Amino acid sequence: MVIEKNDKLILLTNDDGLYANGLKTLFEVMEEFGKVVMISTIESQSGMSQALTVKTPLRVKLLEENDKHRVYACNGTPTDSIKLAINQLLERIPDFVVSGVNHGANASVSVLYSGTMAAALEGCLYGICSVGFSLNSFSPTADFSVCKEYIRIVMKKLSEESLPPGICLNVNIPATEADKIKGIKVCRQSRGNWKEEFEKRKDPMGKTYYWLTGIFQNHEPESVDTDEWALANNYVSVVPVSVDMTAHGYLDKLKKRFY
Repeated sequence: MVIEKNDKLILLTNDDGLYANGLKTLFEVMEEFGKVVMISTIESQSGMSQALTVKTPLRVKLLEENDKHRVYACNGTPTDSIKLAINQLLERIPDFVVSGVNHGANASVSVLYSGTMAAALEGCLYGICSVGFSLNSFSPTADFSVCKEYIRIVMKKLSEESLPPGICLNVNIPATEADKIKGIKVCRQSRGNWKEEFEKRKDPMGKTYYWLTGIFQNHEPESVDTDEWALANNYVSVVPVSVDMTAHGYLDKLKKRFY
């Protein structure tokens, strides 16, 4: 694949693995917007957040290349994939970093654990217009085709006007029929947390182990300006996410406590 000066270059990854249906769906739509370099691990890297591989060598293999795209397999995390592509594999900085479509929503505090959103945030750190897409379903037969229309809408908006430095988008799509989705709602991250996060079990040898599970508790279910409310009411939620995690609203008060 030859990347010309005027070509839009899209770097694509996910955290569900190279053969995930969500990534396939996103890949198909991204080819409508430019030349695509896709890089992902073979197996799922869900829940890896911004993790980096530091104890084993990173390896990458070119699997496919034609005039429109290039596909790599990488043994690292989603963040590794973005770093490796930008530093070693691409001829130039991409115009977009796009991640997903994640199998399961990344609304509320899930954004902190998400490998999908970590990849988007990593692109953001490089000053690249970045977005993560997720579908609110963990079903093995989830229909990702409902995402296509809204991926196109978001990408068209970003093509017309990029995002400010340090900000990427977290887009979550309801898992319902296309005609039941009411539209797009720009909103904020809902306050909530996970409860009963580990289940204690016994293996066949009688030894104790713990399995990650849990129930999400929404602390503000009636707040109509949140991503959780949007998804529950069949809206596509779009949340601007910042790499700056400073609690700016508390800075002045904290200064008074120390000075």
